[in-house]
Amino acid sequence: MERVYNFSAGPAVLPEEVLKEAADEMLNYKGSGQSVMEMSHRSKVFDDIIKEAEADFREVLKVPDNYKVLFLQGGASQFFAEVPMNLMKNKKAGYILTGQWSKKAFAEAKIYGEAVELASSADKTFSYIPDCSDLPITDDMDYVYICENNTIYGTKYKELPNTKGKILVSDVSSCFLSEPMDVTKYGVVYGGVQKNVGPAGCVIAVIREDLITDDVLPGTPTLLKWKTQADALSLYNTPPCYTIYICGKVFKWLKKMGGLSAMKEHNEKKAKIFYDFLDSSKMFKGTVVAKDRSLMNAPFVTGNADLDAKFIKEAADAGFVNLKGHKTVGGMRASMYNAMPIEGVKKLVEFMEKFEKENA
Repeated sequence: MERVYNFSAGPAVLPEEVLKEAADEMLNYKGSGQSVMEMSHRSKVFDDIIKEAEADFREVLKVPDNYKVLFLQGGASQFFAEVPMNLMKNKKAGYILTGQWSKKAFAEAKIYGEAVELASSADKTFSYIPDCSDLPITDDMDYVYICENNTIYGTKYKELPNTKGKILVSDVSSCFLSEPMDVTKYGVVYGGVQKNVGPAGCVIAVIREDLITDDVLPGTPTLLKWKTQADALSLYNTPPCYTIYICGKVFKWLKKMGGLSAMKEHNEKKAKIFYDFLDSSKMFKGTVVAKDRSLMNAPFVTGNADLDAKFIKEAADAGFVNLKGHKTVGGMRASMYNAMPIEGVKKLVEFMEKFEKENA
């Protein structure tokens, strides 16, 4: 069977050349006589893999020297708890709610201290990003938290909130490495890799050094203290070795593609093709306020559940898979991560035009 166009929100499409390279090295990585899946994380060979991956990641994202890069397990969902455990010195933090994931992080933070809702777009099913220019931030807040790109609802912050000098913590799981970002504007940036960077199993966290201390909430497990992981260079316990190895290959692929500025251009082209069609279609409608649309995730509906189901089925039969939307939005969602080729988006739009004519 030919490879399909995979529009999944995550785990998601990976660059084909990365998969082919990994396949070639599966049984014998660089003459070691073993697979990366089998080797000790304490071996010289793996030490080279993780160090090179970090160096390439730093280069691609332009990470300043005073930030640590950690490769961790537990997914972004575990990190929802790690943030308050490591940062809530005053037991108070501000959260901006723009979807399921910021809501979950907010609920988790409430276990550890006072989490304050600074703004929300729940009133319109998270279809926009609220105004964050003058938030009710108080002096005793330890940090301000956002989810920068909302996978389910298809919104993205085009401008970061005014945190009034407070540390900004951002979950960038679904827009990681899709465009350049100024790391110095954040205290902590983190993301699960399974959308834009690699296979599931790893979170990459970029944390300013002064925020990594022994001063954490009582009861914080040793493994979840950022200092434990930073001191051990992400090797305190067995890390997700194979995932890190594939991420390393993706970083090299990004460099070869021209880095994050080139990636942004590539992603903007794809999004324009898709959104231009949505805006001209009589059958399909986007669900997001145009100015807040994500380049990565585009939810859309026909307004008729039976027609949506018919579209999803016929699209899958035609080789466009994982287009079913999240249950809270319904309809469909096309996730157009870095590794989705422009051709895939063009062909999807052609298929949608054909479907619209046949079902008008």
